[in-house]
Amino acid sequence: MTTIDNTLPLTRAGIDTYRQPVVFMREDCHVCRAEGFAALTRIEVTLGGRSIIATLNVLTDGDWLPADTAALSEEAWAILQPEPGDRASFSHPEPPASVSAIRAKVYGETLGQDQFDAIILDVLDHRLSDLDLAAFITACAGERLSIAETIVLTRSMQAAGETLDWGGAEVFDKHCVGGLPGNRTTPIVVSIVAAAGLMIPKTSSRAITSPAGTADTMEVMAPVALDIPALRRVVEAEGGCIVWGGNLALSPADDLLIRIERPLDFDSDGQLVASVLSKKAAVGARRVLIDVPVGPTAKVRSADSATALETRLRAVGEAIDLTLSIHQSDGTAPVGRGIGPALEAQDVLAVLRRDKDAPADLRDRALDLAGALLDLAPGAETKCGRAAAERLLDGGAAEAKFMAICEAQGGFSEPGEARYHAVVTAGTTGHLTAIDNRRIARIAKLAGAPRQKLAGLRLLARVGDRIDPGRPLFEIHAETLGELEYARSYADAQTGLFAIVEDG
Repeated sequence: MTTIDNTLPLTRAGIDTYRQPVVFMREDCHVCRAEGFAALTRIEVTLGGRSIIATLNVLTDGDWLPADTAALSEEAWAILQPEPGDRASFSHPEPPASVSAIRAKVYGETLGQDQFDAIILDVLDHRLSDLDLAAFITACAGERLSIAETIVLTRSMQAAGETLDWGGAEVFDKHCVGGLPGNRTTPIVVSIVAAAGLMIPKTSSRAITSPAGTADTMEVMAPVALDIPALRRVVEAEGGCIVWGGNLALSPADDLLIRIERPLDFDSDGQLVASVLSKKAAVGARRVLIDVPVGPTAKVRSADSATALETRLRAVGEAIDLTLSIHQSDGTAPVGRGIGPALEAQDVLAVLRRDKDAPADLRDRALDLAGALLDLAPGAETKCGRAAAERLLDGGAAEAKFMAICEAQGGFSEPGEARYHAVVTAGTTGHLTAIDNRRIARIAKLAGAPRQKLAGLRLLARVGDRIDPGRPLFEIHAETLGELEYARSYADAQTGLFAIVEDG
């Protein structure tokens, strides 16, 4: 009896597939043909005691890949950790156990804890295809996920990762649901709260579809890719941190689901709440502030939508023993002047350093949020947090704490400036009444943000300003002339980006 050799030597493809394990084989590969693998087939790759489920990409013109060799994407390579000369075996995996639960949800059934646990486990094991994940996310979108299901999904997501234990200490945290460019309050809030003597281990995300995430902005000033032992050292020394959550095993299924959610661009309160609160619980927080900007071009677009989201947040928070404060804020325009990692970092530093021209709206928002968090502290005097936050900021304690946190995370760096700039001016007369959050963010992204840390744009006019023809509205910052022109061309083609209403 002839035994088919289903092993292949491994090589590194050097291709970033964003958290998705991918294997590349030539179409004439003997394993590919013998096993009946086709493009996008889900295959099990086993190396020693490690295995993954990966998606197969088949090369029809594979001169760069030697015959009968398998190339691994960066994610697959990181999981399997092959040594030179290693050979892995390739086979068809068993069907994922959770597919039936996903199908049940698609047809409108209510899922329980065991079913959500199975889905999240298969997500972490990469046993579900992108089509499976898209079906699950779609089936949970809109109002299809009940509050009871949101609670069990949150528990499943938290249980799938590590939960930090701070030995009974009161731990604080904050989160903004997003949709508002430049709203970079987190570094300021963390600095104020930590300066007040409270513990706030803040994990933040990188941008996926926005011009900057908190981790992108913070990384301009200090390292953020800390592991859990390093995070603990920083928090134990300084009371707070601002680090990238993607380097930690806290609610790890969330990043894998976000990879599918963001391209679909579905608004799902249930998944948003499960994502946010599972991470807050995983970091060990028990007193949490949630900022909900509300505006026609923000993520939450109406007062009714904000109320529905708040109801769900409070129900889930109570179920998993979190004390929440929900802060609804103005989401009608960007915050601060900078949009993009370095430009937002400059705004943060201007507020912390008490510069006379620091953006007042960013300062006020940060003080409101920090004050609300201080009001959550056990024994805090009612509604005195805002005044305490202002004293810590104006007295320099917040700046000193921020610099100490940066040093503890690996050292502070001053934000730089992009090489190329272009100013966009007004063509009409009147008062500026609104700025389109989504389109102004798109201009910053076309300029290169967040991939290019110095790219983005700086607002030169604010809502309420008197505008005359030729008045500068914003300045585009880019690292290459091509990106500058790309962003400028898009900006010039927009009408209504800045709503300017004529007097009278």
